[in-house]
Amino acid sequence: MTEAHDVFKNIQRKPGLQIWTINKMQMVTVPEQAFGNFFEGDCYIVLNVNNNPAQSIDIHYWIGSSSSQDEQGAAAIYVTQLDENFGGSPVQYREVQGHESVKFKSYFKNGLIYKKGGVASGFTHVETNVYNIQRLLHVKGTKHVTAREVEVSWNSFNLGDVFLLDMGKAIIQWNGPQSNRQEKLKAVMLAQDIRDRERGGRAQIGVIEGAQEEASPDLMKVMVSVLGQRIGQMKEAIPDDKPGQNQISNVKLYQVSDASGQLLVQEVAASPLTQDLLCSSDCYILDQGGTSIMVWKGKGASNEERRSAMGRAVGFIKAKNYPASTKVEVMSEGGESAMFKQLFKSWTGKGQTQGLGKTHSVGKIAKVDQVKFDVMELHAQPKLAAQERMVDDASGQVQVWRIENLELKEVDRSTYGQFYGGDCYLVLYTYNRANKPQYILYIWQGRHATQDEVTASAYQAVNLDNKYNGAPTQVRVVMGKEPRHFMAIFKGRLIIFEGGTGRPGVVNPDPAARLFQVRGTHELNTKATEVPARASSLNTNDVFLLKTHQTVFLWYGKGCSGDEREMGKAVADLLSGQDKQTVMEGQEPAAFWVPLGGKAPYASDKRLEEEVSLHEPRLFECSNQTGRFLMTEMADFTQDDLDEDDVMLLDTWDEIFLWIGNSANQYEIQESSSSAVEYLKTHPAGRDPGTPITTVKQGYEPPTFTGWFNAWDAHKWSGGLSYEEMKSKLGDVSQITVSLNNTDLNKKPGGGVGNYSAPGGPGSIRSHNQRMSSVQFGDGSQNRAKPSGMQNSEQLVKTPNQHPQGLDPEKREEYLSDAEFENLLGCTRANFQRLPKWRQNDLKKKAGLF
Repeated sequence: MTEAHDVFKNIQRKPGLQIWTINKMQMVTVPEQAFGNFFEGDCYIVLNVNNNPAQSIDIHYWIGSSSSQDEQGAAAIYVTQLDENFGGSPVQYREVQGHESVKFKSYFKNGLIYKKGGVASGFTHVETNVYNIQRLLHVKGTKHVTAREVEVSWNSFNLGDVFLLDMGKAIIQWNGPQSNRQEKLKAVMLAQDIRDRERGGRAQIGVIEGAQEEASPDLMKVMVSVLGQRIGQMKEAIPDDKPGQNQISNVKLYQVSDASGQLLVQEVAASPLTQDLLCSSDCYILDQGGTSIMVWKGKGASNEERRSAMGRAVGFIKAKNYPASTKVEVMSEGGESAMFKQLFKSWTGKGQTQGLGKTHSVGKIAKVDQVKFDVMELHAQPKLAAQERMVDDASGQVQVWRIENLELKEVDRSTYGQFYGGDCYLVLYTYNRANKPQYILYIWQGRHATQDEVTASAYQAVNLDNKYNGAPTQVRVVMGKEPRHFMAIFKGRLIIFEGGTGRPGVVNPDPAARLFQVRGTHELNTKATEVPARASSLNTNDVFLLKTHQTVFLWYGKGCSGDEREMGKAVADLLSGQDKQTVMEGQEPAAFWVPLGGKAPYASDKRLEEEVSLHEPRLFECSNQTGRFLMTEMADFTQDDLDEDDVMLLDTWDEIFLWIGNSANQYEIQESSSSAVEYLKTHPAGRDPGTPITTVKQGYEPPTFTGWFNAWDAHKWSGGLSYEEMKSKLGDVSQITVSLNNTDLNKKPGGGVGNYSAPGGPGSIRSHNQRMSSVQFGDGSQNRAKPSGMQNSEQLVKTPNQHPQGLDPEKREEYLSDAEFENLLGCTRANFQRLPKWRQNDLKKKAGLF
């Protein structure tokens, strides 16, 4: 395989995809027009260089369902060599047809097309403008679309799926009566992609609604001419695969060794896992309950151990009797994938530094280095707004209600900021963005509130949400885990009482001593929290307020700053009008220790400023329809992945967002909150169940949500094309006609699909008499015949008030040959079609065609 090194020399580390197929045991480059087309008899290598500062690399090798063992072995060897070519930093993935990873599918937004055959049937590169094609594609999926070639026959159809009858110059989409709107939309996008990439933009697309075939008589006539008359009942819908797998909470880590010449696997630990379990001198296998296998290669592992990592994973799968389709990832120390890191309770990378006002917390002695919030920086950097979980500078309007007798009771403004553990509260925050009011509804539930009150708070939140037409973003706040923006809106007056109630007229218990821990450096990040009145509750890094019936002590730990002391004084004045006795750590009088039950050990280590535990955000489509929490992940997600028909879960680690699409069904909306709680409970990293859960409505997304999406388009929901709009843009296709002669083009005996040329496909076998179905278009568009008297493209270039007779001056480019088109406009027809209208017009102007 020495020729492979010549291929490696030509590989550039540039963002984007590069794909090869294995042909006669050699790597052969697949042209870009063929991306997304995979032959079942072949193996492929897919290289993706990510568009990030590090330009991290992912290498996938794809195994076709009917590929040979030799080809699979060659692909695995090439992947190892390719990995070494990039210094061992890429993450390797083993992909099996029909069981591809979310990341792999994300590269092909319009879907994967599985083709019959492979190199053995005469592989040739793409021929973009060849039309002697006849095939039937069975399209499945709403998020990750796959299209499989099936027999060109009515026997292949069913009532629940979408089918594309591809005849070269015409593509007819038939929508099963039980298919949904999202499936239809994805199929239209796939048909358009085939037209633009494979046919140079010259194919026409027609759509038939299977439930209303009589509304498309001309298109049905074409289908009958190709498929014959339909006889008997059509098959029932085939159930879709589950949208995702239930989260595997029991993850196991194994140490791998072959010192004795045999593969020895020893279990090291089960979830929740910690990063320190990984030793640089070893290799490890991480098993997600048989759904996915990950191999981690330590920097100190031998070259032989590193090269055999993928083989070890496959051997492990066989030893465990896991399915052959089990997903495999292989990565090196320092180049771990985001999914791998997510399986550990905490993960800190080398060289990671503190973010704005954040540190990695270890135990109760960890110190958070608070940095004053800069609202201008927030506006300039949406991602910073998301990371800091601040929608604005907290200068908006605040309204607070308490649940009393299961109803809402407005709280006296003089007590704003005081929250009692025996109560539940609703806090409505109003701010302006682009001169339009925006709302955040915080639902604060005390840990000692009754279940009826907790239920009532959720019910009243729905009522308040309806009052504002669903505009508020809802945030569930767990007592003691108040988010930063929640603290900021109370301007340093936030006090959390462990128990009791704020209801007027109710006498709360008055213990002999109460201890409050005060944290914060300015009014936007300060709160006081009641803690057990014991010496062990103290922390050398903070300010504490000890309130007795006789005295109020203000205790300053050695690790607190001057700003923290000032905020401690301000909160102390809110809690008590009595004179305060200042106590410095190490100089406490005996009267200070008596109410605390005497001296006792407490957190006295110096300030800890640890690195931030960074976890990349993840987006899921949520489903709870089978009784288990199921989810489908969107890799490398964008705003386009937010589907109006769905509830989506965005996990940013510090916060969970539930995004509610406008067309999401009521059941999913009702179940989404409990699903988010279940997601946290079952997370293999042992996540904090108190993580805030925020509900966001489509069209009312706050910056703390939109900042996680690159280039968020606030007008997308008003400008995005629905299925109906995209269908209408296909134009008038009623005049598509196919010659009824020789409609058995390229069919094999028995009705099977014959050979044809398509991207990445087998060689074009033209029948000796060119039995091509003649397809005509009602509007005569795309490749028009030149008007009489016109000899060359120069006559098309615009001159004042002159153009050949019979020419449409608005569509001069359509009269050009392919060579003339590329010469004048500098791009192919397919690439031209992908450009926005303004850009097309600009190119036409420069070429003198407009």
